[in-house]
Amino acid sequence: MAASTVNQNAVAVSLVDLRQGDVEFSTLEEAFGPYSLGIIIVKDLPSRFADLRHKMLSYSSFLASLPPDQLEKLESPTSKWLVGWSCGKETLKDGRYDTFKGSYYVNCSPAFEDPTIQKSLSEKYPYFSEYTAPNVWPAEELLPGFEETFRELCNLIIETGVLVAKACDRYAVAHIDGYLEGYLEHVVGTSVSTKARLLHYYPSPKSHESFDVRASEDDDWCATHLDHGCLTGLTSAMFIDETANAPRISSSHSTLPELDSSPDPKSGLYIHSRSGVVTKVNIPRDCLAFQTGEALEVITKGRFKAVPHFVRGPELGMGDGKVARNTLAVFTQPNLWEMVDGKRDFATFAKEIIERNH
Repeated sequence: MAASTVNQNAVAVSLVDLRQGDVEFSTLEEAFGPYSLGIIIVKDLPSRFADLRHKMLSYSSFLASLPPDQLEKLESPTSKWLVGWSCGKETLKDGRYDTFKGSYYVNCSPAFEDPTIQKSLSEKYPYFSEYTAPNVWPAEELLPGFEETFRELCNLIIETGVLVAKACDRYAVAHIDGYLEGYLEHVVGTSVSTKARLLHYYPSPKSHESFDVRASEDDDWCATHLDHGCLTGLTSAMFIDETANAPRISSSHSTLPELDSSPDPKSGLYIHSRSGVVTKVNIPRDCLAFQTGEALEVITKGRFKAVPHFVRGPELGMGDGKVARNTLAVFTQPNLWEMVDGKRDFATFAKEIIERNH
């Protein structure tokens, strides 16, 4: 890790202040502006959040431990593996396929579940199945409660994101000529393009054929990248010792014990600040974070900046067990037909980025 790495607490706001519209413009600039980390923490969430988070992130390990033939049934080649289960389909910065993590993608807008809307999108954008293909869900008997928990947690994240968006809209109207009032709130609250990604970072093996590569890379678990949406809602990561707690779901065991922290304090989420400092950001377990994406930077004409970020795994062989990292990201994005600048709608904008990464 570079010598310029630091630990830093992200800007935090209360859900109460967001609801009351009491977040200062200076706070938003500190969180999202040109010299920021591009991330804000929302605290004082509803009491049900903690249970939903624990259940959902436990499901990530349960899901990833399913037999290969069951996981294959949850894949969606039609969507280029951007719906349902995906592992080893995405390329890292050096061209290798990423087998360090598994992903489960869901088009998570409640409106997307309307068959007429999904059919209309497929007909209007036949070339963009990544955003129009129907969701794939595991059978209830395979992972009881998975779909219900997934939907409930995503809805809570979207509802919270709407409040962050309203604060951003107030700022943008005051500072950006021609900004369409309420635009970001509209995107976060109503877009059928919003997508969720449940992530399972596999435990680092004590020995690995790519040891030399991984040992020399800071961003081994998730390469440095920008999100291409507006606001990305993030849970804190759950670290699970899968040696001590094998992820096998049962009627009496629907969650997994969570480690207090990663066995390697250097592992986790890192952000490249505008000043060139690599900053490790910790999201408290009882909070959500919202991070800026490329579409938001374009929409706000650079007032709010997208942030390059990556995830670093524990050092190989660290700890006595096999520690996995699970988290959930919800990417709030404009509808495919909505413009992000004077030339491109979001379908064009997103297609350029997806083709670059997959």
